[in-house]
Amino acid sequence: MQMKRSNLSALTACIVAVNLFAAVATGPARAELSKEDLAKLAQNPVAKLISVPFQNNTDFNYGPEKGTQNILNIQPVIPLTLSDDWNLITRTIFPLIRQPELGPLQDSTFGLGETQFSAFLSPSEASSGWIWCVGFIAQLPTHTDDELGNDNWGLGPRAVALRMKKGSPWVYGVLINNLWSLGTGGDPSYNNGLIQPFVNYNLPGGTYLTSSPIITADWNADSDDRWTVPLGGGIGRIFHFGRLPVNAQISGYYNVVTPDYGADWKSRAQAQLVFPKQCSSDGRYSPRPVAPTVLKVNQAY
Repeated sequence: MQMKRSNLSALTACIVAVNLFAAVATGPARAELSKEDLAKLAQNPVAKLISVPFQNNTDFNYGPEKGTQNILNIQPVIPLTLSDDWNLITRTIFPLIRQPELGPLQDSTFGLGETQFSAFLSPSEASSGWIWCVGFIAQLPTHTDDELGNDNWGLGPRAVALRMKKGSPWVYGVLINNLWSLGTGGDPSYNNGLIQPFVNYNLPGGTYLTSSPIITADWNADSDDRWTVPLGGGIGRIFHFGRLPVNAQISGYYNVVTPDYGADWKSRAQAQLVFPKQCSSDGRYSPRPVAPTVLKVNQAY
């Protein structure tokens, strides 16, 4: 049953992505936002903007056998309007993992990992270019193989603060969360923290420079095995596939601090399908539609 539920979750994510793609690719004229504005919107993790990022992370020299781990995150974002003053931004992450051999007698593994769902409460109006959100993150044990996850459910707080001011080329901020296991499964408990600072400098024409390292902490591990701290960056660009805006980027990171058997290097490639809907350049609603109204969604990515 666990494998069937996991496969259903992955299939649902793909169906949502395909339906959204089709709705915009065949819809009315392209959104009237500039490429620079679209790039800045795509860099805002809590913009009131429907999007579907496909983010591929490859970790090199991972595990005791120094293999290569690959994780493709399918992570649709769907905003919901609660009132004139408040929005709820939802994000669901479905990871497809290829795990290398972790020992001389083990085979590699491929399948769905743990699904993570987060929801952010955010004010509709930004204050002096600053945007903040608070919410929660939940982890669901949807792994299709024991090597790809933990049987315990997880829950914890999540918050985002970022600066994005009209006329400025900079978008920067930080995302933080912590996940505690709820002890409902037979696997060891976990207590994992995450800090993700991000900074983007936007160039004319929709090209931008980016750095978004994911710093993690395993609070249950020994102090010298606790942290993963990467440094690096990359480049991105907004382009259009028919009427559909796509945010593409590629980056690389070196782990200056890593636990035993942690990866040395990480490469990240992302293609984000962007669905602008009545949005201004700071992620708020504009007075008139700029994209198909067919994209109204009542349930959650």
